[in-house]
Amino acid sequence: MQPAPAPAPDADTQRASARVQLPEVEVDLPVIVGTEDEHAVDISRFRDKTGYVTLDPGFGNTAACKSAITYIDGEQGILRYRGYPIEELAETSTFVEVALLLIFGELPTKERLERFRGMLTDEQLLHEGMRYHFEGFPSHGHPMAMLSAMINACGCYHPELLSSEMDDERLLRATATVMSKVCTIAAFSYKMTKGQRMEYPDPSLSYCRNFLHMMFSKPHRRYDPPLQVVRALTKFLILHADHEQNCSTSTVRMVGSSGANVFASVASGVCALWGPLHGGANMAVIEMLQEIQAGGDDPKTVVAKVKDKKFRLMGFGHRVYKNFDPRSKILEKTCTELFDVLGVSDPLLDTARELASIALTDDYFLERKLYPNVDFYSGIILRALGIPLNMFTVMFSIGRVPGWIAHWYELYGDPDRRICRPRQIYTGAGKREYVPMDARRC
Repeated sequence: MQPAPAPAPDADTQRASARVQLPEVEVDLPVIVGTEDEHAVDISRFRDKTGYVTLDPGFGNTAACKSAITYIDGEQGILRYRGYPIEELAETSTFVEVALLLIFGELPTKERLERFRGMLTDEQLLHEGMRYHFEGFPSHGHPMAMLSAMINACGCYHPELLSSEMDDERLLRATATVMSKVCTIAAFSYKMTKGQRMEYPDPSLSYCRNFLHMMFSKPHRRYDPPLQVVRALTKFLILHADHEQNCSTSTVRMVGSSGANVFASVASGVCALWGPLHGGANMAVIEMLQEIQAGGDDPKTVVAKVKDKKFRLMGFGHRVYKNFDPRSKILEKTCTELFDVLGVSDPLLDTARELASIALTDDYFLERKLYPNVDFYSGIILRALGIPLNMFTVMFSIGRVPGWIAHWYELYGDPDRRICRPRQIYTGAGKREYVPMDARRC
């Protein structure tokens, strides 16, 4: 049960070279070809051969690793986990099954899936010592701060999972521990901010049902969600489980490259995801739709303001996708199904649909390839499930945990792993002469 290895730079992947001509030197660099015919120039020896380094702010043109986990074709709107189309996984699989697929490279057998579900159940409860840690946070503290701190604290209670030797069985246990405890921590954080009693996990419930129980059950009323609510949450988590080398995943890999344990590495991913430019995008969509509602503007007026650069439209376009984000299509359909089952309406959803309809037929948006992305609908789904805005990024984190662990483990098993240490171009002051304090006072 080893993780599926990334393609090695052998005769199959290293079939050509690229020639780079600089003022002082001309150098041939190997060309790496990925499984889906992606081409990359290998610059790992570039400085040794030329004395130059490359500069790529934001790493928009730099592949930091080879990975066999997730494939994205932004031009065609394709997303696959370990070769499986996201549309098929979202429609027919469970989040727990997808987690095992991402981490171990293959869909689990029925027996293995049931065993892992049992391990998730075993790890649901927090050590009572951890439970009291929540009292150290202010009631108004942000749930993401609690989540990152408590994930790190988990490592103190599981020293057997901090070993520098991570075999298959230990990884399976670590995965179950992190995935289960993240749900419990998230629900407890929510209850604390609401001033409500924490609900303990129920071992009889499935992963998603148990999370909803801990979030919304009360001493006098047990929450029993409709099947469509559970399915909507499942799809949300599956669609957020991994997305290649985004900011938080790259952070996890960078921290993991130092040899940091899985708890510390995942906690670093939570911190990176907390940023409003990353995990906070679906919150920004809801806030934008609320602003439109409060202002009384109709979607056509909003679009006109967007064109005049008087209004910023959130949830459209993507750094990677230059076509439709395939996840947004799935969530749009899920929105409709969820609202039909719940028998409720949301004016924000109506506004969102109108904006999407206009954008998909307007030359301004088509020319700029500004299509609705996953954040455009995910916030509306979370809102329908009763998740408050300050918990949106926490929900994203729960979904992303399997992807973070998968990348951490892939890096761990890479025989060519090196600690991440980017170069820089220094732009500060040149060499100066130090003047002692006494002389400066004169």
